[in-house]
Amino acid sequence: MGSHRRISHARHSGLDRSTRATVLGVAAASAAAALGAAPAGAAPQDRPGSGKAAVDRLYEQAEKATEAYNRADERTDRLREELADTQDQVARGQERINAMRRALGVVAGAQYRSGGMDPALALMLSSDPDGYLDKAGTLDRIGERNAGALTELRAAQRDLDQRRAEARAELVELEAGRKEVRQHKRSVEKKLAKARQLLNAMPSGERAAYDRASRSESRPDLSGAGPASSARAAAALAAARSALGKPYVWGATGPSGFDCSGLMQWSYGQAGVGLPRTSQAQAVAGRQVPVSQAQPGDLVAYGSDAHHIGIYAGNGQVIHAPHPGAPVRYDPVGMMPVSSVTRV
Repeated sequence: MGSHRRISHARHSGLDRSTRATVLGVAAASAAAALGAAPAGAAPQDRPGSGKAAVDRLYEQAEKATEAYNRADERTDRLREELADTQDQVARGQERINAMRRALGVVAGAQYRSGGMDPALALMLSSDPDGYLDKAGTLDRIGERNAGALTELRAAQRDLDQRRAEARAELVELEAGRKEVRQHKRSVEKKLAKARQLLNAMPSGERAAYDRASRSESRPDLSGAGPASSARAAAALAAARSALGKPYVWGATGPSGFDCSGLMQWSYGQAGVGLPRTSQAQAVAGRQVPVSQAQPGDLVAYGSDAHHIGIYAGNGQVIHAPHPGAPVRYDPVGMMPVSSVTRV
């Protein structure tokens, strides 16, 4: 993915609400007229037909569950790395302790074989008293070093015990995280299955209209969209454009399929910038700006919980991965309530 820049996660607030309402209202109205249909991500009350509204609600709920899944999956990946690092530290610590024990064991064996003779008697019986005294001094120094080595061994054993306790705790946490991932996955799958059931139950005309809207790959007029906020933003936007038409795949980060935050992470990754995995984290992965000051390449988050995200393309349009069955595409920036615009 190339070298990654570390991102500031400072949160800012205070969007220009009156300006936002005006800009987004005009953008949404003009884009909807140009596309000839309400965007698939529009609020249910803005879309005709109770079947469409129900499907849209399920897709929104599934997307929230998808972001929760992404969050839990990212956390388990981090815990897995931490556990592997701790286990490596435990293994290295055990090797060190084993070496220290072997060294002390050699000295202890030598002392045992010497019979522990009284030093004064050994001196009297020695045929070389001066040589014996030299040896005795050396043995004293060895004894002092052994005492220090024993103290070091005990400290190393305490540290190893602590590392092992940490590894056990990390393993328990990892298993809890895996369970959470599975729960979120089941939640997503149930909501998507229910949405498919509702789609299949729609009258043929209503279903055809919904499919036409979901397959929309209209290219809006982006002439005069203005420059991107930076070279990396321009590169990320170019990457997002290259993904147009790719399918929505929940939990996917490309390059053959994407969910909404996966598309943003992949697009900025092509520009050498490492974004967090979830839409909520991406929404605070830079400096927030008013909607009226959005520039191409800025991230646009939707919903009070930032459960959806896209990249601003200019002229009131975003590129995003909408929902299953709808490919990566352009839609009006005002397709849903905007919660923030973030400049990375």
